[in-house]
Amino acid sequence: MALKHFLKCAVVVPVLAFSFGMGNQAFADSNNKDEESINEKYGLPIVVYGDALSEAQQEETRKLLEVKDRTKVTEITVTGEDLVYYIDGDKNSNMYSSAKITRTDEAQGVEINIVTPDNITEVTSDMYANALLTAGVTDAIVDVASPVKVSGHSALVGIYKAYDEGEGSELSKERTEVANEELGLATDLAKKIDEEKVSELLTEIKKQIAEQSPQTQEEMIQIIDEQLKALEIQLSDEDRQLLIDLFEKMRDLNINFDNVKSQLEDLSKDIQKRIEETIGDPGFMQAVADFFRNLIESIKSIFS
Repeated sequence: MALKHFLKCAVVVPVLAFSFGMGNQAFADSNNKDEESINEKYGLPIVVYGDALSEAQQEETRKLLEVKDRTKVTEITVTGEDLVYYIDGDKNSNMYSSAKITRTDEAQGVEINIVTPDNITEVTSDMYANALLTAGVTDAIVDVASPVKVSGHSALVGIYKAYDEGEGSELSKERTEVANEELGLATDLAKKIDEEKVSELLTEIKKQIAEQSPQTQEEMIQIIDEQLKALEIQLSDEDRQLLIDLFEKMRDLNINFDNVKSQLEDLSKDIQKRIEETIGDPGFMQAVADFFRNLIESIKSIFS
């Protein structure tokens, strides 16, 4: 009997020890998988906070941007002085919108995630992407958040500053100013026409610039007018001129959109997909329109 008890213990104890060891290893492996890997090529992700945030709001923003370990990111603040430097703005502006920027390898493109869409009231992810491509930001994951309702314009300045803080990157001040002008025009136009249509217009113009390389103002105007017609967008003479002036500034700066042609294509597809999701299947909508038109004609024939 004692021998049988001894044999049981001799088997059970090693099994329990092995199981406990495997459990610890699995727990350790799980922790290792959850731990974020540091990109040694581009450095730590950079989190930039608007300087108008209180300590409590900054902590809330930190959670929104999923900053779990502050030693694994570089934290900076964007101020009114940065607003002046990057976009020639008002240094007394209150800055709330914040962002986390993670540099990626070449050809990965710009990915924009608006974490608090209800609080970023004017600037869409496509507007951010378009402006960043104009500014020269080509490969990054950008998360934007704000604990209070804001237009979202100041986040762009934070993104520029964060990008400049990264390894081996430097943005042109002239390009960031033009990009901010683009964002301002986009949000203004979005108050008059659908915001998705605005982003589609800017993207399609840039795609045509990449393909045609206009050398004169006349050629640039032709591209703009062709895209306005193709997208069935009607602008006032004043807004059309603002659009022409904007792209003329880009041409004067020799911004080469050919370098980001594939990203413009991806952005164009994303915008088109969202438009289709918003209005539904165009074929179905046409069928519905035809049905009601035929129904009305039938009713009219009854009384004629």
